[in-house]
Amino acid sequence: MSKCYWLILHGKQASHEALRQAIMARRDSGLDIQVRVTWEAGDAERLVREGLAAGARDFIAAGGDGSVRDIVNAMMASDRDDLSLAILPLGTANDLATAAGIPDDMDAALALLDNAPAPCDAISINDQYFLNMATGGFGTEVTTQTSEELKKLLGGAAYFLTGLSKFTEIQAAQGHFKGDDFDWQGEFLAVGLGNGRQAGGGQQLCPDALINDGLLDVAILPADMDLLAGVRELFDSEARQDPDQPGLFIRSRVRELLVETPSPMHFNLDGEPIEDTRFAIKVIHEGLSLYLPEGSPLLG
Repeated sequence: MSKCYWLILHGKQASHEALRQAIMARRDSGLDIQVRVTWEAGDAERLVREGLAAGARDFIAAGGDGSVRDIVNAMMASDRDDLSLAILPLGTANDLATAAGIPDDMDAALALLDNAPAPCDAISINDQYFLNMATGGFGTEVTTQTSEELKKLLGGAAYFLTGLSKFTEIQAAQGHFKGDDFDWQGEFLAVGLGNGRQAGGGQQLCPDALINDGLLDVAILPADMDLLAGVRELFDSEARQDPDQPGLFIRSRVRELLVETPSPMHFNLDGEPIEDTRFAIKVIHEGLSLYLPEGSPLLG
């Protein structure tokens, strides 16, 4: 039986002409691509289940990081170990696709289907799954409150400016992080749990993360440090890469992590918030395969 690719398209991109032409070209070359379009919340997960029932094992996420998260969540919830995913970056941020080196051009992105999919990790957190990054604390608040207009005007500096404007509103969270040989407890301003490297439109919280190493990169910004320097390192990539400035983040790599907080805290899973006081996090090593460029920076 020939392979069928089940493409799930975010409804906002239904009239994307370049995508339509790229799909038609691939169909003309002999690929069986079935297109399904989302309309409301929950559609992506439902369409994955319909694809699985129809025999599809290769999915294409055409949308942003949130669409990828929804599709991955449904793929992982199926408990199958033979599923593959391609990504067509059509969102605002496209953090995972950018870090992985997936091209914005639709023809080039679909051409990745000619490559063999690479086994990659997924992350489970309580009863949810994600592929890229979970963020919590003040950093998450700033990235969600930075306007699209400001991001278009200033790029990454927009987050730094928004962070500065919210100095008087900063409240540290408290938590206990324990996993493998890592054990840290205290007050923190932000935390990133990275299977991928960046979130919030290009903020590289876990700049050395690999998506196939069986490990989760942990980055915690503690509260007991210079506040201005902390906000600068959190939202200014050049500051993080300055060799003359010691890093302010507490970093580790773990296979499993337990996060406990005295009061409910939000983790943002690639755009999907969950709230709890206890987060059990585990790397699902080679839980699914991804169609990625040869030499992708995320592959070790």
